[in-house]
Amino acid sequence: MSRAKDIAKKNSLRIKRKRRVRGSIAAGTVEIPRVSIFRSNKYLSAQAIDDVAGTTLASVNSKTMNLSANKTNAVAIAAQFAENLKAANIDTVVFDRNGYLYHGVVAAFADALRDNGIKV
Repeated sequence: MSRAKDIAKKNSLRIKRKRRVRGSIAAGTVEIPRVSIFRSNKYLSAQAIDDVAGTTLASVNSKTMNLSANKTNAVAIAAQFAENLKAANIDTVVFDRNGYLYHGVVAAFADALRDNGIKV
């Protein structure tokens, strides 16, 4: 296969996992928002979403923090995100891994959120 076909297959498999995961988690509300994570090769971002109103309650982006997407930086990004959530009076969230495998950076981010007092 060519490189373009490999990338297209990889993305289509992630979209399938994303739909499967999104179907099994509860929709986010103001009291318990859905935390959706996005991971690229360079950056990591997360946002707390109220699906009922369709609004973002809190967010964080590693690009604005001048951090790359690796496990050690994921801990710092999660700490900042936990502060943003606490400022919005949110202490419990539903974690949406967005089709990514719960491994590496994604797992480090979720564990760091738990370590900072957010119930995931």
